[in-house]
Amino acid sequence: MIAISEKKHLTSKGNEVVVKWLGRVAYEESLTAMRDFANTRTDSEVDELWLLEHPRIYTQGTACDLETFIPSDIPVIKTDRGGQITYHGPGQIVMYPLLKLKIHDLGVKSLVQHLEQAAIDVLAARGINSSRKDGAPGVYVNQAKLAALGLRIRRGTSYHGLSFNVGMDLTPFNNIDPCGYQGLEVTQLRDLGVNSSVQQIGKELSDTFLGLI
Repeated sequence: MIAISEKKHLTSKGNEVVVKWLGRVAYEESLTAMRDFANTRTDSEVDELWLLEHPRIYTQGTACDLETFIPSDIPVIKTDRGGQITYHGPGQIVMYPLLKLKIHDLGVKSLVQHLEQAAIDVLAARGINSSRKDGAPGVYVNQAKLAALGLRIRRGTSYHGLSFNVGMDLTPFNNIDPCGYQGLEVTQLRDLGVNSSVQQIGKELSDTFLGLI
């Protein structure tokens, strides 16, 4: 994939990460690229963090059975991240951290916590209170899910990551139990009175996340 822009950043511990804004990318293309990155990278290669949007698509996690899924004209793809089913579409920023966990002294649990905290902090900066929910990874505002996450670790490198609803058509979420929870409502920044762009939220999420790890 060709990055529209990229810049080197330092984490809070001084580790270098290249942040790439990739624009709108087909999910299948990004999935293949993430797997290739994790499978072929050498220890000397710098970690990367990708920011992008996807065209409309449902993605199934490894625990997904589709029992309550309502078919539509939106494609469905099986993937290798953890979790159930979710929806991606324009107006949602997706952040994929491709990190050697050992370098950053991270485990899966701490990586999840830092991704969630980045979303919580970005919302707090706009005066929006949000929270985690036990047993249901993600970030919630008034019990409605605004940010979802799923991860995979391969050869010590993380991929997949966080999706954050900015200003999108939420209707496709009605066809699924988001992340496997029946009746779970979803929300987004626009419906909370915030009109920030996808690019702006992506920059804030990435800056905040790298400041946490």
